[in-house]
Amino acid sequence: MDPYGERKLISPLHKKAVPPEEPIEKKSTEIPKQPEPPIREPDNHVETLIDHLGELRKQLIKSALVFFVFLILVFSTINYWFPFIVKGHDLVILGPMEVIRFYTSISMTLALGLSLPFLCYFLWQFVKPGLKEEESKFIGLYSPVMLFLFLIGIAFGYFIVNPLSYNFLLGMGAVNFAVMISASEYIHFLIITTVPIGLMFELPIVALFLSSIGLLTSSTMKTIRKWSYLVIAIIAAIITPPDFLSQFIIMVPMIALYETSIYLIKRIEVKKANIESSTI
Repeated sequence: MDPYGERKLISPLHKKAVPPEEPIEKKSTEIPKQPEPPIREPDNHVETLIDHLGELRKQLIKSALVFFVFLILVFSTINYWFPFIVKGHDLVILGPMEVIRFYTSISMTLALGLSLPFLCYFLWQFVKPGLKEEESKFIGLYSPVMLFLFLIGIAFGYFIVNPLSYNFLLGMGAVNFAVMISASEYIHFLIITTVPIGLMFELPIVALFLSSIGLLTSSTMKTIRKWSYLVIAIIAAIITPPDFLSQFIIMVPMIALYETSIYLIKRIEVKKANIESSTI
């Protein structure tokens, strides 16, 4: 006899599966994360600066090589062209060491003058990427004119200013002294009566450049004409020997170049005005 009666035992495995209760959603108390800022790429300024310095180093090396080539060429041929420089003047050397100093100084001066066009070209190659379009176009167009004016100024000083000043000062000293000219003093006198004049002959190019970038006009040059003449006189007195003849000889072409600059700038201004009026 079944002790449990007629009750039916149900195994736990046969129990009806109760679906699990869904978890109650809890309100999130976490603070929403802010979007992270975009990661900035590292600045390439240092790399760009290094590139520029590398390009500058390259141009300087090329300039130095050109200068040393001309220096060796000039120094090795000094006995051939030196008589043309001294123009037959009787010069003296005051000591044995002065010979090498004199040859070295004059060779370096001439080598620098001969290599100047190449140095300007290498410098132009370095600064060209950083120039504005109008500045780059102006320098590229007038570079040959700048060299031509510089050579004209050198020639003017060598053939006109130097002999007149030299003979004038020598004649003044010969009245009371036995004049003996050393080689180093003569070359120094030759340099100061040629190179600064060549630089001053660049005045029209400088004026045209300032006009092209809007810093100078023909009316402004006319307004300050008297003061400009005074500045020219002071510069002529500084770069020439202390005699009125040399200063007067320098002042005349410089005043002519100043007036030429006014004329050229005025023509450019008229041309620009005509172009602007035709486009309206």
